[in-house]
Amino acid sequence: MASSNFVDYVKINCRSGKGGAGSTHFHRDKTTSKGGPDGGDGGRGGHIILKGSKQHWTLLHLKYHKHIVAKPGNPGSGNLKSGKEGSDVFIEVPLGTVIRNVETSEIEYEVTEEGENYILLEGGKGGRGNDHFKSPTLQTPRFAQPGEDGKEEWKILELKLLADVGLVGFPNAGKSTLLSVVSAAKPEIANYPFTTLKPNLGIVSYRDSRSFVMADIPGIIEGAHTGKGLGLRFLRHIERNSILLFMVPVDSDDIAKEYNILLNELEQYNPELLDKNRLLAVTKSDMIDDELKVEIEKELPSVPHIFISSVAQIGLEELKDSIWKMLN
Repeated sequence: MASSNFVDYVKINCRSGKGGAGSTHFHRDKTTSKGGPDGGDGGRGGHIILKGSKQHWTLLHLKYHKHIVAKPGNPGSGNLKSGKEGSDVFIEVPLGTVIRNVETSEIEYEVTEEGENYILLEGGKGGRGNDHFKSPTLQTPRFAQPGEDGKEEWKILELKLLADVGLVGFPNAGKSTLLSVVSAAKPEIANYPFTTLKPNLGIVSYRDSRSFVMADIPGIIEGAHTGKGLGLRFLRHIERNSILLFMVPVDSDDIAKEYNILLNELEQYNPELLDKNRLLAVTKSDMIDDELKVEIEKELPSVPHIFISSVAQIGLEELKDSIWKMLN
């Protein structure tokens, strides 16, 4: 997935349809020249509806289609005929899409299921025809209700990636390299911080034709929960991962300290993230021998850990076994 094609934030303008007007018709036929009121109701305006779709991975299709308008309802007519409802507009979004109020930034809804529908904006109600207003004292009402106006609002759509495994680490921790080795994903890789500016997804093949989804997400830095670096954009995607795979290079000055800083950033952003399964991958382990590995293990935090090297293909099968065991 090319980084330029990954869109995880859009702001769209939605306008639901106006309701159709009620009719002021009076019954007429060959034998009746002055019949009673028989005006039908107007049809409701079209809704703007979000629909969950596994066919979409990003919000790219909405980036250049920011004004979404539903059709109005048709007016009512004689013989108590109601007007046709305005056509609803369905906006397909990836699973994990969050809808926010533009003014308050509060989350209004989150789409999590395939085919799930959520009415983003309701269409205006159709007006009632004059038949509704007849009474013993008013037998020929020459008025009907107009249709309600539709609603117009700006909405923010944000995507939280839905992946089995989310890679957590400082910039340049080897996350992109691991994803490129264990899956067919081709993230941009270079030896400088923040190579990954957009999330990358990869499908990792496992034994007996099984697989799981891994997400390489922009690197975290200390203070990310306050919005530093790629901050909140990164942390949003972590929320929907089943397993958090922490990655710390073996040549780090203090592996346990680096792990705890990462953990603290997650906790400060959302304490519920600490309830997820965690696994620590000590990367670039081809740089050390077995004797040094034993010494390093004594200083590691109390979390399941594996020494790996993506370049030298060390520990990758063991890593996949551990992930699969946690997932199942």
